[in-house]
Amino acid sequence: MKRKIMSYDETMMMVKIVFEKGGIGTPHKHVHTQMSYVESGMFEVTIGDKKQILKKGDGYYIPSNVMHGAVCKEAGVLIDMFTPMREDFVK
Repeated sequence: MKRKIMSYDETMMMVKIVFEKGGIGTPHKHVHTQMSYVESGMFEVTIGDKKQILKKGDGYYIPSNVMHGAVCKEAGVLIDMFTPMREDFVK
């Protein structure tokens, strides 16, 4: 998994994440709300207790403090938007 910060200010952040097949976004939660867009590939995304398969062109929303994670089923790219920005990504 490779992460690239594309743009941010104190209110929001856009991040590009490149996954190889089999890559895992370990289940976690954070105070930030998150929206993600599947630029390419296929992912099994879990949000709370809901699991779904998402492909190129799909998007999803994750509320604050909800457990979520992803498994890459076909090499691809996610574009994540966070609000507020992820200070932990720039430190």
